[in-house]
Amino acid sequence: MNMQRISEVVLLVAGFALGLCACHTVKVNKHKPWIETSYHGVITENMDIVQLDPPLVALDKDAPVPYAGEICAFKIHGLEAPFEAVVLNGTSGEGQLRARGLVDCELQKEYTFIIQAHDCGAGPGGTGGKKSHKAVVHIQVNDVNEFSPVFREAQYHVAVTEGKIYDNILQVEATDQDCSPQYSQICNYQITTSNTPFAIDRNGNIRNTEKLSFDKQQQYEVLVTAFDCGQKRSTESVAVHIYVKPVCKPGWQGWDKRVDYEPGTGSKQLFPKMNLETCGGLLSSVRTTVELQTSHIGKGCDRETYSEKSLQKLCGASSGSTDLLPAPSASTNWTASLVTDSERDSDLIFRFDGRQAAKIPDQVVPQNLTDQFTIATWMKHGPNPGLRAEKETLLCNSDKTEMNRHHYSLYVHNCRLVFLLRRDFIQVDTFRPAEFHWKLDQICDKEWHYYVINVEFPVVTLYVDGVTYDPYLVTDDWPIHPSQIDVQLTVGACWQGGEVMKPRFTQYFRGSLSGLTIRPGKIESQKVISCLQACKEGLDINSLESLGKGIKFHFNPAQSILVMEGKDLENMNAALRKVSYINSRQFPTPGIRRLHISTSVECFGEDTCISIPDIDAVVMVLQPSEPRITIAGVDRLTRPAADLRGPAGLNLFQDLHIISTVTKGDTASHHTGTGPGVQEEIIHNLDYCDILVLGEELRPEQESLQLQRSTLLGKHLDATNSTSGMSIYGVDSMSNYEQVIRQVHYHNWHPAQTPDRKFRLTCSELNGRYTSNEFTLEVSGLESAGEHVNHMVAPSQYMQVVPHLAMVHSLYPTHGVPSAATVVIVICIAALVVVVVLGIYRIHLTHQQEGRSSDTTKERELDWDDSALNITVNPMEVRGRGGKEGEYSRSTGLNRNQKPKSQSGLPYQTNFSCGIPGYEQPSTQLTYRTNCSRLKYTRL
Repeated sequence: MNMQRISEVVLLVAGFALGLCACHTVKVNKHKPWIETSYHGVITENMDIVQLDPPLVALDKDAPVPYAGEICAFKIHGLEAPFEAVVLNGTSGEGQLRARGLVDCELQKEYTFIIQAHDCGAGPGGTGGKKSHKAVVHIQVNDVNEFSPVFREAQYHVAVTEGKIYDNILQVEATDQDCSPQYSQICNYQITTSNTPFAIDRNGNIRNTEKLSFDKQQQYEVLVTAFDCGQKRSTESVAVHIYVKPVCKPGWQGWDKRVDYEPGTGSKQLFPKMNLETCGGLLSSVRTTVELQTSHIGKGCDRETYSEKSLQKLCGASSGSTDLLPAPSASTNWTASLVTDSERDSDLIFRFDGRQAAKIPDQVVPQNLTDQFTIATWMKHGPNPGLRAEKETLLCNSDKTEMNRHHYSLYVHNCRLVFLLRRDFIQVDTFRPAEFHWKLDQICDKEWHYYVINVEFPVVTLYVDGVTYDPYLVTDDWPIHPSQIDVQLTVGACWQGGEVMKPRFTQYFRGSLSGLTIRPGKIESQKVISCLQACKEGLDINSLESLGKGIKFHFNPAQSILVMEGKDLENMNAALRKVSYINSRQFPTPGIRRLHISTSVECFGEDTCISIPDIDAVVMVLQPSEPRITIAGVDRLTRPAADLRGPAGLNLFQDLHIISTVTKGDTASHHTGTGPGVQEEIIHNLDYCDILVLGEELRPEQESLQLQRSTLLGKHLDATNSTSGMSIYGVDSMSNYEQVIRQVHYHNWHPAQTPDRKFRLTCSELNGRYTSNEFTLEVSGLESAGEHVNHMVAPSQYMQVVPHLAMVHSLYPTHGVPSAATVVIVICIAALVVVVVLGIYRIHLTHQQEGRSSDTTKERELDWDDSALNITVNPMEVRGRGGKEGEYSRSTGLNRNQKPKSQSGLPYQTNFSCGIPGYEQPSTQLTYRTNCSRLKYTRL
């Protein structure tokens, strides 16, 4: 019982205590925290602290009671608000507003949300805590100048008319992505291009500061930059293209000042977009002249630069001409003192300044011109003030001594061309035509022209650039009485050997000459003359059949001047667009060709008509790809001596191949010389191939090179032969040269004395402009029978096939044959060769017997050029004959011009003495021509 009462008392006391405690708590946290009703804050973008006004402070009247008077938190209501509030000091109630991440003004400039303060409640657990009223927070995001101005357009274009001052040509506009007015507004524009006649204001308006001229400059490119109000500059300037339009002026429009011409592309249009602007004027007719100016190229235009002799053969000219102005050499030393123009590519031009002339050796001068002959030359001549009364002699044949008679001469006098021809009294004994005069503008226009005088006495015809001209004056004279006085032929002046104290030159020529030739006994046809002087470049019209109605056109003979005339303007525009340039040379001369276009118009019944100004342009002929001529084949032959002694001799170049390649690439790499390029094989002509004997010259009594003349039939080729080697010349294809060279045979009747021989073969295109590699062939002869047997059994021991170039294997692949089969094949071939050699030898004996029977009847008619090309007579046939020696000079390399013969008509044995500099170190490109001394010959 007592225990039960005690428990009840304890429970009663405990309940009372709890009641007292509860009453005490309620009384402690009886006030809510207090904050301001609104806040205004500022935060700078990319920062995290918000500057609030007033500061964030919460007050609680329960202070300083622990917990109840302290602030534990600030809470923000609004899920999208990227902010948080933190308590800095719970006792003082200070807090801070922060951004949870970076704030971007460009995304949102202002934020509004609700904030409340919370006290700590009655104890550490925060139970019974109270919160303040809701306060409104307004936050403004301050801008940072992080963006640069950007122009609305990538570039601007505008056109203005020349001769005006504009207040506003164009307005440019830039924007800024910053959010604030200070940084988002553009406060200034600036032109960064210097020295331009333009200005710009703060609003981006561009004006010109001076009058613009279309002739001075047709287009301007002005760079403009922008600044925002924070002086931040745009990262990229904008380009403003201002086009200047001319005040309407009549004239040609839409043409280019330069037209590039790629060699080998045929005809190229010069003015594909050209049209005539008449500014509304009505025209009744239009006449336009297009002139291609090529006087600075070669001899007046781009022509083939082969030698004069090769050109004559190519054009089908009659044989027998004598070149009076050949290249200076040991055999043609009369031109050594003359001045040559070295600037011309492969063209041999002599300049005469009135102080030099040349005597032609007597053995070169044609002795009898007959009643038919031709004189041809290239001449460039201009007026000489103060010297018009003097004669300027191109060619003169006069007395060498005692008297001063001119037998024939060609000279210029007062810009007139005069040809003098005085016949001998024994030829004609009456008063006959002697002086022929021509008055032509071409004689003194300082341009190149091709002159040909065809004489069919008493008729003399002059051709200038292929056009025929009759003399305007012919003067008669008596023939010259015969005498024993020798005559002298001269070039560049006339020789006065008599009637003076001291023989001298007189009547000097002032100008340039090239290709001066004289051909007795024949005259040239107009077709040949036109071929010899033909230009390989000129103007052309694409699609003649598509020319508009009523269009008339005319070319001059050289196709360097085109005249077009029409009444319909649109048809004339279309016709001019078809005018093109063409150059048919495979390797044209690079450089500029000037174009001059002049136009005259007529208007309908008006007193005054518009004037069309002339225009000038250029055609730029680009550098052609240079060919690399390669000679390849077997470069060592070892044969039995019997093969060298046989009637057929040894075929030297049976496996010869001549190819030519160029490096092709893109246009930029091709003309700048850069880039790898691709090798392509091309086909073109050659103009000579020389086979030179290396080391000691051929011994005429025991060895020679031979080529049957029948091999040259049907080809534009000829050949000369000597102890120094053989020269095959003429403009023809590489395949024809291959065919002929493969037929060159080497004979050696005593191979034991000269068992080994070396020959060097080189070829040329365009008179040495492009040359091949030097292909060297070694020939060895085996004398003993034992060696011959070994050669037949094991041919690889002697017939060493060593390629001259590493590329030969890829160009001409070989395939192996089993050794047993090789022996059988070689034995069969050897047997066949023996049978063929015996047959040829019998034919050769029969041919020799027939030749001896006809020697007597043909002795006076025999000429070196008409006989077989083997100039060495079999010593067995001439043994015992007496001979006498003479000599004549020869040209550099192998002589392709001289054809010596004795007075009896028999051919001479020839013996060249040639120095071949540097042949011990052959290069892949021929960089010199062999320079021989003098040629000795012996009459057999």
